[in-house]
Parts: sequence; structure tokens; C-alpha cells
Amino acid sequence: QVQLVESGGGLVQAGNSLRLSCAAPGRTFRSAVMGWFRQAPGEGRGFVAAITQSGGTTMYTDSVKGRFTISRDNAKNTLYLQMNSPKAEDAAVYYCAASRIWSRGSGNYDYWGQGTQVTVSS
Repeated sequence: QVQLVESGGGLVQAGNSLRLSCAAPGRTFRSAVMGWFRQAPGEGRGFVAAITQSGGTTMYTDSVKGRFTISRDNAKNTLYLQMNSPKAEDAAVYYCAASRIWSRGSGNYDYWGQGTQVTVSS
């Protein structure tokens, strides 16, 4: 079983910054498209961002474009999500996930972390 481990969640004031991290086994990480998803109470798990294996291409859901940045360090087998200027509506449990294909669909991601809570205070 491949384990992805998120960290960095917590309480952040609206307008400040927070960085999430996701550690993954090396072999899995380097060959995978990596993504971030989030789930707020009472809602489904939604796509946030994804990055190709090399890090050369990224995509975002419209609501976070210009505020969030996904990146990866293949030497450290770590995925990041830099959250700048978070809003109340960004509060959710954030999950990292690994996929063999380039996709926004959660069903195309094979491995998932346990999630990390992000709370945004006004």
C-alpha cells in the first residue's frame, strides 16, 4: 500500500499564507501526476490543483488561480501547496493524491493521503 502523508494544515488568518506538504514514496512520487483535492463539511471532494511528473505543467481550479501554487521537489519526494491570501471558503480538509494520468477527476487518482485540516479565520 502506497502511503502519502500530508502536513502543514492548521489555522490561518484570511489574507495570510500557509504551505501544505505531502511526502510520498520515491518510486511512486517521481512517476506520478500529483494533485491536491479538498473537502469541506457536507460537500464532495473537489479538485484544487495538479502538477505533472517533471513539474513543468500545472493546472488549477478557477477559484484558487493566482492565490495557490502547486509545486514539487522530486529530490525530496515532496509535493507542496502554497496557499496565499486564503479565504473563508478555502477551509476544508486537503488531500494529496497520485495518478498515472493527467486529470482533474478524483476517480483517476490511485493513492491518497489521510488529509490535513485547513481552517481560515476572518
